[in-house]
Amino acid sequence: MKIEASNRIKGFGGYAFAEVDKLIDELKGKGIDPIDFGVGDPTIPTPEFIRNAGKDAIEKRKSSGYPSYIGSLEFRNAVSKWIQKRFNVKIDPGKELCSNIGSKEAVFNFPEAFVNPGDYVIIPNPGYPPYERGTLFAEGKVHYTNLLVENNFFPVLSEIPNNIAKKAKIMWINYPNSPSGKNATKKFYKEIVDFGHDNEIIIASDEAYTELYFGEKPISILEVEKEGVVVINSLSKRSAMTGWRVGWLAGDENIISVYKKLKTNIDSGTPTFVQDAAIAAYSDEKHVEEMRKEYKEKRDILVEALTGIGLDNCSPESTIYLWQKVPDGMDSVKFAKKLLDPKTAIVSTPGEWISTTANGVNPGKNYVRFALVPSIEDTKKAAQKILDLKF
Repeated sequence: MKIEASNRIKGFGGYAFAEVDKLIDELKGKGIDPIDFGVGDPTIPTPEFIRNAGKDAIEKRKSSGYPSYIGSLEFRNAVSKWIQKRFNVKIDPGKELCSNIGSKEAVFNFPEAFVNPGDYVIIPNPGYPPYERGTLFAEGKVHYTNLLVENNFFPVLSEIPNNIAKKAKIMWINYPNSPSGKNATKKFYKEIVDFGHDNEIIIASDEAYTELYFGEKPISILEVEKEGVVVINSLSKRSAMTGWRVGWLAGDENIISVYKKLKTNIDSGTPTFVQDAAIAAYSDEKHVEEMRKEYKEKRDILVEALTGIGLDNCSPESTIYLWQKVPDGMDSVKFAKKLLDPKTAIVSTPGEWISTTANGVNPGKNYVRFALVPSIEDTKKAAQKILDLKF
C-alpha cells in the first residue's frame, strides 16, 4: 500500500527545534553530554505547591468527565482576576476569555477561524514557527516583517505593501520578543492597533514572556486597546509548566466567540485538574520572582562570557533568550557548529533556522539564540568553555 504525505506536509522542512534535538542526539551518541541552550524548555521544576495542587485536583476531579472546551469558570475567573491585577485591564471571563492547551495549539489553529484561501497573515521574522505553519495549513499566504536591530526589533509598518495589508486578516506580534528580548512600548502598540483598525486586521499578540523580565515590567497590548485585538498567553514559562499544556486567549469578544466555535470542533479542552493547578499558580507571584532572579543570574553569566571573547553585548530586557550576534566573518550555522565541537559541546539554535529570507534579508543569518534553561552550574561551565574558544 502506498502511503503519501499531503502536499502541506511535503512542503515543510524540519521543525527548527526538532533539528536541534537531532544535534543533541548525535553528541550523546558519541558519549558526550552537551550543555543544551537550544530549545526554550525550562529545566526549573514546576513549583511544589503547584504540583501538590495538581495531585489534589486529580482526586477531586476523579469523576469529572470531559473538561469544558473553553475552560472551567473557576479557571477563567482566576485568569481574569490576574489580568486585572497585573495589567489593570477588565476582562469578562464569560465573553472575552477562552482557555487553550498551551500557546502552540492556539497559535497554530487560530488562522483556521479567520483565514480563507489566499488571505494574508503578517508575521514577524524571526518568529515562532507555528505563526507560519498555522497560516499555511489554513491555506493562507505569509508576509514576513523583518525584525532588525536597526529598527529596535520592531516591524516597520510603512514597509508592508498596501495591497498586502488590504488582503491580510491577522498580524502576529510577540513582545517581550523571542528571540531578541525586546519589550514593546505603548507608542508601538498604539501604532499597531491603529494599523489593524485602518486595514481591518486582527492583531494577535503573543505575550508568553510578559512575566520573565529583568527591569521594567512589560506591558500588554490590552492596556492600549481591546477592539480588534487578542492576546495569547500561558503558564509554560511563567510557572515552568511547559508539560502541563495550559493557557488562554483574551480580548475582543467577537474574536473570542469565533475562536471558541473553532476550538469546540478541534479538542475537548484542557484537563480540569490541570486548570486547577493553574489556578494555584496564578494565586502566587513569589515563585515567579524567584525564577526571574535565577534567569537573570544565568543571563549575566553568559553575557559576561560572550562579551569576554569580543562579541556584542546582547543582554535582553526580558524573556529567557540571548540573541547573540556572531563574530564577523561567520554566519549563525558556522558559529553554532563551532560551539558543538566535542571539546565545547554547547548547543545553541542558529538564527537562520528560525528566520527566513524576506526582502533579500535573513534576519537570523548573523545571530545564534541561547535559551537560558540549563542550571546555573552548567551555565558557569558553558561560560568557561566559551572563554576558552579561539577564533
